[in-house]
Amino acid sequence: MTQRIDLKILTAFVTVAREGNVSRAAELLCLTQPAVSLQLRRLAQETGLELFTRNAKGLELTPDGQALLVKAQRICTELDEFNLFARHLTRSVHGRLRIGTIIDPEFIRLGDFLQELVQQAPDLRPELSHGMSGEILRRLVREQLDVGYFLGSPDDFATLIDDANTIAAGDLSYSRLTDLCYRVVAPPGWDTRLRGMGWAELAAFPWIGTPVESVHSRLLARVFEPLDVRQNSVTLADQETSMLELVRAGIGLCLSRDSVALHEHHTHGLTIVKDLSLETTLHFITLKSRSGDPRVSLATEVIERTWRRR
Repeated sequence: MTQRIDLKILTAFVTVAREGNVSRAAELLCLTQPAVSLQLRRLAQETGLELFTRNAKGLELTPDGQALLVKAQRICTELDEFNLFARHLTRSVHGRLRIGTIIDPEFIRLGDFLQELVQQAPDLRPELSHGMSGEILRRLVREQLDVGYFLGSPDDFATLIDDANTIAAGDLSYSRLTDLCYRVVAPPGWDTRLRGMGWAELAAFPWIGTPVESVHSRLLARVFEPLDVRQNSVTLADQETSMLELVRAGIGLCLSRDSVALHEHHTHGLTIVKDLSLETTLHFITLKSRSGDPRVSLATEVIERTWRRR
C-alpha cells in the first residue's frame, strides 16, 4: 500500500459491509452503484486483499474483510466523534427538540440516542411524545414535532399525510435505521387450526385490529387487498403490549416483531404461524426544510451513529 486510503472509501466499505448490498449502500451514501463499486475496487487494490465474496443475497465479507472492517469501523466512529466535538466547540446547540417515538424504547435504541445527544449538546432539551408511526408523521408535517421514528416504507408517506396539508411526501427527509420482520402470532394451542393456512384463509380468523396509523394495518392491507379478502377484526388496539395480551387471552391473531414473537412463544406458548412473514423498515424522519436547524442536524447525525455502532 503506497498511499493513505481516502476516508470516503472506508465509509463506503463499512456501509457495504453492514448492508451486504451495493445498491442499498449507494442509496444511503447518496452515490451511484458504480461509484460505490469503484471505491471497493480501489480499497481492494490499495490493500492487496480480497474483501468480499458474492452469495445469493449480495456480498459477504471474507476473513480479511472482517478483520479490516473492525479497524475501519473504529476509524469512522472516531471521525464522527471528532466532527461532532468540533461542531459543539464552534456553536452551541440549545433549545428544545421535540421527538416522536414509537413501539418500545429498547428496540428504537432511545436510551443510547438520548445519552449521546445530551452529551454532545448539554443545553439541548429533548421532549418525547409517543404514538403510532402515522401519528408521528402527521404531527411532524404539522410542525408539532421536530424529528421522529417511523415504521414503514417512504411510499407510505403520501397515503398518511392529510390532503389538506401544504407539505407533501417529497418534503420529508429520512434516514433508514434497520429492516425488521413481522410474524403472525395466535393464541396458545392454535397450531393445528392454523397449520397450512395462507393469507387468504387467515383473513377469516378473528384478528386484533389496529388503527390505519399503525404499521400493522398498512402491512396487512398490502397482503389482503390484492387477494380481495377482508381482515376479520373483532377488536381494536393501538399498543403492541395490549395486542399481545389479547392474543394470550385467546381473542385472536395479530402481527408481532420476530424477536417479540419468539419470546412470546417460549414464555407464554403463543402460536407462530409458519412460513408467513412481512418485512418493513424503521426510519428516522424530519422535514427537509429543517435540515439546516442545528438541533435537527445533530439529532440526525447522532441517531445514524447510534445505529452504526451495533
